[in-house]
Amino acid sequence: MIDGSAIRQRFEMLRPVLDERGRRRFAAAEALSAGRGGVTAVARATGIARSTIGRALDEVRSGETLEEGRVRRPGAGGKPRSERDASLIDDLCSLVEPETRGDPQSPLLWTSKSVRKLASALRDMGHQAGRTLVNQLLHKLGYGLQGNRKTREGSHHPDRDAQFHYINDHVKAALAAGEPAISVDTKKKELVGDFRNAGREWHPQGSPPEVRVHDFVIPELGRAVPYGIYDIAGNAGWVSVGIDHDTAAFATNAIRSWWTQMGRERYPDARSLLITADGGGSNGSRIRLWKIELQRLADQLGLPITVCHLPPGTSKWNRIEHRLFSFITGNWRGKPLVSHAVIVQLIAATTTKAGLKVRSELDPNSYPAGIKISDDELAAVNLVRHDFHGEWNYTINPNPKNA
Repeated sequence: MIDGSAIRQRFEMLRPVLDERGRRRFAAAEALSAGRGGVTAVARATGIARSTIGRALDEVRSGETLEEGRVRRPGAGGKPRSERDASLIDDLCSLVEPETRGDPQSPLLWTSKSVRKLASALRDMGHQAGRTLVNQLLHKLGYGLQGNRKTREGSHHPDRDAQFHYINDHVKAALAAGEPAISVDTKKKELVGDFRNAGREWHPQGSPPEVRVHDFVIPELGRAVPYGIYDIAGNAGWVSVGIDHDTAAFATNAIRSWWTQMGRERYPDARSLLITADGGGSNGSRIRLWKIELQRLADQLGLPITVCHLPPGTSKWNRIEHRLFSFITGNWRGKPLVSHAVIVQLIAATTTKAGLKVRSELDPNSYPAGIKISDDELAAVNLVRHDFHGEWNYTINPNPKNA
């Protein structure tokens, strides 16, 4: 008499380490060992279908082998649900995209809808979809869940999401047309000197670099002001390291330097320039000098410059923060920034597996703060405000005499 309980016990012990092919082969081996009535006994003990055990016996008897890594013959098994249901992927994307926040061009998208809710919505649309399938499809599409880290800054403007969509539409249009689109911002100002820099790197045991106890500015060295430009299409960055005030004139000169050193070569046939920027700081939407300096830049380049500002309280979603600045910070972790030259070299040495390239240069110029711009000077800017939030979105055209 066949002992089904012993078969069941052996199967339960091995099940966690067996793949589909291994379970088939186990059932076939037990059936052969049991002799007459073995297929039925093994099917009852393991729950594996008699037909599956029969196919496994045929594999064993014929000596059939599979390629390494395969559990079925080529063509065996059903097609994935996403292939059998032609509209499943599109409908899933339509459910996720309205809730997608941040940057749709980002390599890491994230959704605030749970897989349970998405699966339920897909079933309401006529699809056969469970949580496991939705989770697999989301990862395949490049989505991932984002934890609730510190991301809120200030008030939540009612048109925040609409502004993100507006920016993304303009960026995608520029990229599709082969026009330059850049993200700009000032990185955190850094004390120059032998100060502690967060992070660790390898040194002989017991010989860490010695740095100052107190972070008081060294007058002859001062601070470094890194202003960055990230080329969205080119995955390339430019950082001007200033030694004076972070003003709109400094910011615009950094963009000018990027164009001269990198942008003009990459975009020789450019007909426009798109800039995405925070709503505050030296490139803020309310800074008059920013618009004056952009007019000078547009006249010099002979290109209309469109600016789209991120809505209030969303500076952490600026592309340059997670595409450039985060990697620079990681590259110089644990290294005291003892001079401006060291800072420039560390920035320029930043790379990523995705191919990020960075160039950096010291800007030794002085940029006095507190420059006042009159109403007449501002009115002379050839500025066209967009219909949607013209205070955030506008285009500065070259003056006719310079066009």
